[in-house]
Amino acid sequence: MDERTRAEVERAEAAIVEHYPRLVRLAYLVLPPLMGRHRRVLTAHGLVQRALPWRARRRRPDGGLPAQRGPAAESGYDLVRLRTLRLALAYEGRQGLGLPAVPVVWGLRLFPRAGGADELALDQALSAVPAAVRAAIGLWHLEGLDEDAARAVLARAGIEDPDAAQRAAGQLDRETGAGAVTLLNSGEFDPCTVQTRPTDLLRRRQRVRTSVALAAVVAIGAVVAGVPGGDGDRAGHAETAAQQALDPARLLRTPNEQWADTSRVDFTAWPARGRQAGDKKLLARALRVWAAPPADARITAAADTSTRPPDHPPQLLYAGLIDNVMVVVLHDGERLVRYAEPEDATPSLHFARVDGADLTSGAALVIGRGNGWMRYLLAPWISDIAVRDLLAAGAPAHGLHVAPDGVTDRIPTPPAADAGCGRWPVAQFRSSTRIVDAVANPAFLLTDLDDLVPVHLTYLPPPPSDDRPGSGPREATDPAALAGLAHTACQLRSLRGAGVRSVNTWAFASQQLPENGGSATWVCTRADTWRGPGSVTVQFLPPATRPADPGRIAGRAANTAACSRFGPHVVGDVHWQAKSGKWYLLAAGSREVGGIDATGGVRATGTSATLAAPAGQNAAAEVVGRLRGGGSVRALRP
Repeated sequence: MDERTRAEVERAEAAIVEHYPRLVRLAYLVLPPLMGRHRRVLTAHGLVQRALPWRARRRRPDGGLPAQRGPAAESGYDLVRLRTLRLALAYEGRQGLGLPAVPVVWGLRLFPRAGGADELALDQALSAVPAAVRAAIGLWHLEGLDEDAARAVLARAGIEDPDAAQRAAGQLDRETGAGAVTLLNSGEFDPCTVQTRPTDLLRRRQRVRTSVALAAVVAIGAVVAGVPGGDGDRAGHAETAAQQALDPARLLRTPNEQWADTSRVDFTAWPARGRQAGDKKLLARALRVWAAPPADARITAAADTSTRPPDHPPQLLYAGLIDNVMVVVLHDGERLVRYAEPEDATPSLHFARVDGADLTSGAALVIGRGNGWMRYLLAPWISDIAVRDLLAAGAPAHGLHVAPDGVTDRIPTPPAADAGCGRWPVAQFRSSTRIVDAVANPAFLLTDLDDLVPVHLTYLPPPPSDDRPGSGPREATDPAALAGLAHTACQLRSLRGAGVRSVNTWAFASQQLPENGGSATWVCTRADTWRGPGSVTVQFLPPATRPADPGRIAGRAANTAACSRFGPHVVGDVHWQAKSGKWYLLAAGSREVGGIDATGGVRATGTSATLAAPAGQNAAAEVVGRLRGGGSVRALRP
């Protein structure tokens, strides 16, 4: 136990009171993003309050002399900052194992204020690095420490290799640019300025009820803390909250036109639709099955999506009959839950994370699915929808009928992993003219990957375009994008059921092949998940005989920032055979790569972003790209 003198404890207490928001923001940044924003907020507050050290109770022996003075005592703020860091770092890889319980706020979910695309991209990049790197970034940009001071704090906090942590932080810092300081100090990363969900959907009377209920819980909790038998009282309040969450009369319903009058265009803006939206018996069954699924119920959840029961009344999105199956769709602020009740069969539940949804990723959900087909339920801001085949880039899209309640006709599903890939159906959406001014391109593509929410497809063209991951992807609806996706679409099958939010295809390099072999394109396909981390696949696309000829896999990586605005440097390599029968090692890098070196079984050096060197068919080689601004990047391995 870290015991201190009374003076030290008093200085620490004063530092916590004075710098409380600053300490909580640092703890929130270091905690694992996979905890979820609600849990991170509560945990960050709890850790800072636990950072106050204990007062020493030991006394020196009678007649003993006072201890000799040592080094100057550290400041109260340095002490609590160090203790906060240690507590937050302890959560890395140990979530829920022997760690203190997190406070519970019944009926509410707490989140920092939502930021824009830049804040979301930074949050995703931070989720892909270890806690030590996030701590280094926090000490630089939140605490204002230089590298030497930050290194000392990291070492005292128990980080084994502070230098490695700072190097990784420096790399991420260079990729984020000068805006990282501003972004980390924005509301997106401020756990002291929080908003509750789903209060933005409640009418004035409901908001008053929520405020009164919350005040009552806080007041009763303060009394219970000092009254024997308080555990029973808390259990009673928990039971009351759970009962309210299962009451169909308390389901939240958004007014039909609210989506056109709000700056938050996501699932919270969806109105309740479907002929059975007023069927309280059906809604009650759906809520009961969600809270306590039968033993034989079929439960499906996207990757890292909780199936916990509702802890507050959720929002109703749909209730109706879809192909002889009663379907109810609910939204609790973080997740979509689809309840399906077939005739004379056990009901099923499908869970998917949708926190941080936007105009495109919140544009549709899968309302029904069958053998080789599916139906979408569309957002109220979608004006029309068409279906096209990604493997037939030149073929026109065909319009799709939509019922008055927003349910589409059947759409063919993409082929299964064990089937041939002769087609890849996607849906092309167009946003309503009432919000078209808010987006550069009102048309966008979504594809089904077996999750409850379809995946947004985007594209970045090849050089000499000025585009790169940092400039933001384009909607994949123009002819060049469709032609590029035709070669890579079938690789999407490997992402089924992985909780993918969006897939961006970046043509990062073009290369003239040896022996007049034509021009090849190098592509990095990045899949970002709803939980944050992303995976990438690098493909080599030689001149194609047919428009939909697939590329060759050159490299893969999981849980990486590569091919994003925070990892804009990439290199790939393959062995390629010319028409003469001769084999070559081909390599290419993104536009900041100024040279490429191959070592091992192949030794060659190039002074540009591409390399072609004679090599045996199976000659092993290590390929490294040299960046123009210094540093290097290794080729991804298959």
